[in-house]
Amino acid sequence: MITMNIKLKVCLVLFSCFFLVFQGFSQSKDKFKVVLDAGHGGKDPGAVKNGVKEKDIVLAVTLKVGELLEKHNDIEIAYTRKTDVFIDLDKRPKIANKEKANVFVSIHCNSADGVSANGTETFVLGVARDKHSMEVAKRENSVIFLEENYQEKYQGYDPNNPESVVGLMLLQGEYKNQSILLASAIQKDFTNRLKRNNRGVKEAGYLVLRDCAMPAILVELGFLSNKVESVYLNSQKGKNELAESIANAIISYKKEHYSYSEPFAYSMVEDVNPTTTINQNEAVFKVQISASTTNLETIPQNFKGLNAISKTKDGNFYKYFYGETNNYQTAQDLLKQAKTKGYNDAFLTAFKAGKQVKVSEVIN
Repeated sequence: MITMNIKLKVCLVLFSCFFLVFQGFSQSKDKFKVVLDAGHGGKDPGAVKNGVKEKDIVLAVTLKVGELLEKHNDIEIAYTRKTDVFIDLDKRPKIANKEKANVFVSIHCNSADGVSANGTETFVLGVARDKHSMEVAKRENSVIFLEENYQEKYQGYDPNNPESVVGLMLLQGEYKNQSILLASAIQKDFTNRLKRNNRGVKEAGYLVLRDCAMPAILVELGFLSNKVESVYLNSQKGKNELAESIANAIISYKKEHYSYSEPFAYSMVEDVNPTTTINQNEAVFKVQISASTTNLETIPQNFKGLNAISKTKDGNFYKYFYGETNNYQTAQDLLKQAKTKGYNDAFLTAFKAGKQVKVSEVIN
């Protein structure tokens, strides 16, 4: 117990330091800026299976994603690497922070001990809830052993110790909601358009996501250990299709989230009653305040004193919502209330006939 307390204190000190660093960064306002990170590179080949190297596949896909996004005048792209070079893990999020990116997308290929595992999965920073997610994160994080002075740079982090992830969870908490949104958009396009096996959105303790001062995700395109999938990943068709899905999802995320994310100049409405009964045939607005793999009781104590909390289960995550109204102005006031309580990445969402839909679908 004493050892655990010491580790938690170390993590909290690290969190305080990183928070001070984060205060020096702000997201780009002129254009929607995307930092694309091709995993591995140079002396680090990543997974090598069936004669295919991960570093080559992810670089090709990353450059293609950038090429597609650059066709949009309101999107700006930056890369952590554009050639076959080795980039330290801690430098990748630093590039994103320096660029004041709106989102950070790290692209990888998966691998497993067996040959049957297949499909795509996308990760946000958190505690791995299954053995596979933990093993994937450990493998990706083991890159630090190729870096000079890794003991000093990643002080307090042990890839083999799940307790080391506690500090990582704290660092990305403010952007978890948005990270899950982007990750879900990518998985949806992979599944619906490309018919890839959907392994879901998951949490794991990835060092490359740790210091990002923006929504950040890690995409696993597929398993090189699966011969059929390896052939697809190494084909031009596969690379193009996967890149198109990632680009489509980023554009969709930008259009939906950044069209309605700026707070309106409405005054707070003191007599808002979030529990008003709504006709389910009409559009209903709610404020999504958080998402977690933990199933919490919807009581004020668990949500910084907010009441009228509801939740839904979506894949591996529980989504938590504050309030309910079919008035858009009132919904904006509810959003402001949630942010005042400290839910800084809260956002508006909509429901129609009990199904969650895009806000843009119900706004004239």
